[in-house]
Amino acid sequence: MKLKKQVTVCGAAIFCVAVFSLYLMLDRVQHDPARQQSGGNFPRDCQFALGSKGQSPDLQMLAVYSLLPFDNQDGGVWKQGFDITYEPNEWDTEPLQVFVVPHSHNDPGWIKTFDKYYYDQTQHILNSMVLKMQEDPRRRFIWSEISFFSKWWDNISAQKRAAVRRLVGNGQLEMVTGGWVMPDEANSHYFAMIDQLIEGHQWLEKNIGVTPRSGWAVDPFGYSSTMPYLLKRSNLTGMLIQRVHYAIKKHFAATQNLEFMWRQTWDTDSSTDIFCHMMPFYSYDVPHTCGPDPKICCQFDFKRLPGGRINCPWKVPPRAITDANVAERAQLLLDQYRKKSKLYRSKVLLVPLGDDFRYDKPQEWDAQFLNYQRIFDFLNSQPNLHVQAQFGTLSDYFDALYKKVGIVPGMKPPGFPVLSGDFFSYADREDHYWTGYYTSRPFYKSLDRVLEAHLRGAEILFSLALAHARRAGAEGKYPLSDYALLSNARRNLGLFQHHDAITGTAKEAVAVDYGVRLLHSLMNLKHIIINAAHYLVLGDKDTYHHDPAAPFLSTDDTRPSQDSLPERTVVKLDISPRFLVVFNPLEQERLSVVRVLVNSPHVRVLSEEGQPLPAQLSTRWGSATDTVPDVYQVSVLARLPALGLRVLQLHKSFDSHSMLQSSVRLYLPGHDLPVRRQEPVPVRVLPASTEDICLENQHLRACFSARSGLLQSIRRAGEEREQRVNSEFLVYGTRTSKDKSGAYLFLPDGEAKPYAPKDSPVVRVTEGPLFSEVASYYQHVQTVVRLYNVPGVEGLSLDVSCLVDIRDHINKELALRFSTDIESEDTFFTDLNGFQIQPRRYQRKLPLQANFYPMPTMAYIQDTQNRLTLHTAQALGVSSLSSGQLEVILDRRLMQDDNRGLGQGLKDNKRTRNRFRILLERRTTASKAQDGRPISFPSLLSHITSMHLNTEALVMPVAQEKPAPLALRSFMPLSTALPCDFHILNLRMLQAEQDESLPSAEAALILHRKGFDCSLEAKNLGFNCTTSQGKLALGSLFQGLELGSLQPTSLTLMYPLGTASNSTNIHLDPMEIATFRIRLG
Repeated sequence: MKLKKQVTVCGAAIFCVAVFSLYLMLDRVQHDPARQQSGGNFPRDCQFALGSKGQSPDLQMLAVYSLLPFDNQDGGVWKQGFDITYEPNEWDTEPLQVFVVPHSHNDPGWIKTFDKYYYDQTQHILNSMVLKMQEDPRRRFIWSEISFFSKWWDNISAQKRAAVRRLVGNGQLEMVTGGWVMPDEANSHYFAMIDQLIEGHQWLEKNIGVTPRSGWAVDPFGYSSTMPYLLKRSNLTGMLIQRVHYAIKKHFAATQNLEFMWRQTWDTDSSTDIFCHMMPFYSYDVPHTCGPDPKICCQFDFKRLPGGRINCPWKVPPRAITDANVAERAQLLLDQYRKKSKLYRSKVLLVPLGDDFRYDKPQEWDAQFLNYQRIFDFLNSQPNLHVQAQFGTLSDYFDALYKKVGIVPGMKPPGFPVLSGDFFSYADREDHYWTGYYTSRPFYKSLDRVLEAHLRGAEILFSLALAHARRAGAEGKYPLSDYALLSNARRNLGLFQHHDAITGTAKEAVAVDYGVRLLHSLMNLKHIIINAAHYLVLGDKDTYHHDPAAPFLSTDDTRPSQDSLPERTVVKLDISPRFLVVFNPLEQERLSVVRVLVNSPHVRVLSEEGQPLPAQLSTRWGSATDTVPDVYQVSVLARLPALGLRVLQLHKSFDSHSMLQSSVRLYLPGHDLPVRRQEPVPVRVLPASTEDICLENQHLRACFSARSGLLQSIRRAGEEREQRVNSEFLVYGTRTSKDKSGAYLFLPDGEAKPYAPKDSPVVRVTEGPLFSEVASYYQHVQTVVRLYNVPGVEGLSLDVSCLVDIRDHINKELALRFSTDIESEDTFFTDLNGFQIQPRRYQRKLPLQANFYPMPTMAYIQDTQNRLTLHTAQALGVSSLSSGQLEVILDRRLMQDDNRGLGQGLKDNKRTRNRFRILLERRTTASKAQDGRPISFPSLLSHITSMHLNTEALVMPVAQEKPAPLALRSFMPLSTALPCDFHILNLRMLQAEQDESLPSAEAALILHRKGFDCSLEAKNLGFNCTTSQGKLALGSLFQGLELGSLQPTSLTLMYPLGTASNSTNIHLDPMEIATFRIRLG
């Protein structure tokens, strides 16, 4: 019988209880008995996740996947489709209306950096556009990337700006989508997706006075259903997508379902519907947009006329249009138009005309526009052809379509299908699935989220500090110049959401350029937070003095370069106390273990009032067996106010009773390694053991193999049997044949093989009263699994950190797999953009790589008894390849290009820290029937766990030079607790009318009410949580500030919704994201 070595986290439960009662007394926390646990106390809030009796959509993407054979048959000239036929007289009663839409797809960084593209190409495209569009009022053009457009705008004359406004005003130039970039939809988080949309829309409104009506997304590699929701909330009425799996395109073309109303899975009254057009063919370039035959369409790309730099791969060049050949050429093109039109339900046809960085020379404008105009003039002069052809914008097309079917924009056209679901994962040909980019360059995917959390924290704290300063009449003393830095950080985060940036699919030098921008903004945001915190914690605001040369607080950590991991600040202890200001960016109060590094083990931690706080002392390890000399970690249990600042004191103290000690056991494999210890933390060195190591707190017990140091099981308190949760590392190779994995594609050489390092790992077990952890050191990955012994959210899940370094691997991908006894069969769940959950099904008929999906924040598997959720702090690729399994790709190193235009492999890997939480929940009222529905939600506990993981508290030491006598007070901005299904997505100061580098008196408050599942047991979880059926009194929310005005608006503030009322009580439906224009002061 295998013996289990019991390692109880708190030597004795009695000791635990003593510590916590002491702590709760000292911290004077009022437990409000009126606030009960959620989970049944608000049955109305629980109804939502159970779904309603709304009509089901005509097209459910999960069902479509089950239906299709994915057989990839040869379709003739339209290789991935079929032969299209038509009767010549089909248009006799209703002529074909053709809109040719000229466009130029400008990537804000890919092969070249953003700036290089701008100087080499984009500025010339936009300059020619102004010139050439004015030559003929029938010409049209669309533009989408505001990052480029705003840079160009800053460099042009007032005269040229006026010309642009005229072109927009008379409908010749349309701004489509209007975001800062055309974002990736797999790895991007909804905070950043919304932020870049607001940034673009605010810019357009301020500078051109225009509000986008239609969405244009030709290049993201698969599509999330979050995007139609955001566009609909921004008041757009139509949208277009292109990169969808070729088998789905073929199926939708065959059934005339390429245009549909896209509806959210939870929507019961069609309020989220938006009209969507899916392009039918392989690409958005000219050969694949006029009709099914690329050999013919290429002859109508007049940039490819003989003598130019590019030609037609099908060996038939375009011919300039003359009076002599126009009849024959027009007839050939019309045949393609008619065939394409047969795939759609209306007699209105959209034909994009463009490609990457097109129209950069006046000659190309002439070649395309003059030749096409000759064709149009001919077609329109022949009544027997029954066609009306012209240049158009995207909205010209949608408007004509709506008019034809007799509706106003935004309504559902009669006879068009309703679709729900998403379009992942994407394959453009054969078994080439674009599922590698869900993990490519994970270092930057992680940095993206760190920057996002800092941006949100800085926005909120800056808004609050400025409102308080204005109220006190101290606006003149406050560093308003921080607003320009804030604006720049929004734009750098926005730029990185681009579909070649966060995806990890740009050239190495371009990735460095993005990294430098992200790091630059991260440092600026830390300073904005410091300046705001400085003002807000001063007891006497009159003493506030901003000195940029000597900041009041130090940053919590530093990053020496754009590709280095953060180095935490070490606080030097002195005779006089050192003060810490801890910022909690969450809108919920949290009881957290706050970690700080100090240079002495002789330390006591006190609250601002001087009461001792429980704190655990541990050593800082530089490697598996070496401690870092003269650096100690102090872990303090502190209650942090919602969105607030908590002041703590560190005192040098030789009273050994004030600090809770941790102890360490090191299990060394066969070979003897020298161990560098450090007093006063005891370290026992032991040979590798065959027994299990178990960590336990009042909620759960986790057991590990002492030999591997990896997790094996979890048992919840009060349960007899443990749940197998076995973790292991695996390695995927790539194919030996011609097509290999690269930045975009995942083309594995079969199933993963076990990771087999040279040496057995060193396993280190740290035990203590506030947390215990098991660390395992392998050659390419170090993992730390930590269990917090605190009441509430922190103690209900396992904290997992993987430090990955595969720089010596060749064509390998490292995966982490969890295997359990949960009977999940072929179903698993992944989130879309941290906003919603999409059920997935493992499809046996598809290759392994097709079954991977993006995981921006979480994935879970479940049966009727249990749900296991893997929460993540960075976007990575995830799958469940067999029942009870969940696996995530941690990093990939690939030596070759995968033939999608990048021209490089992925060889610039960094040491990357991937952070997770593992949450095991008991399901109480689940049924197979309910689980079969295409909709699912996390529990409230799961939502809050995700927030804790993604929004770390920032610990900022008061700079040493500062004399301490200044009274510092904790700052608590909220006067009441927010319902815990409400999330303050952002509180964002809007820019002043006259000077865009300064803030106005108004701010955007963006709220999200989360949808949650009550069937997961939530009683006795120790976190106070209430919900309010979506009601919130905003008027009294911010302590010490008045809500001067409250105007509900569309998502990006372009449209007021209703009139501004005097009532400050608001209501949100579950899943609703709502924006309010407010005045705080």
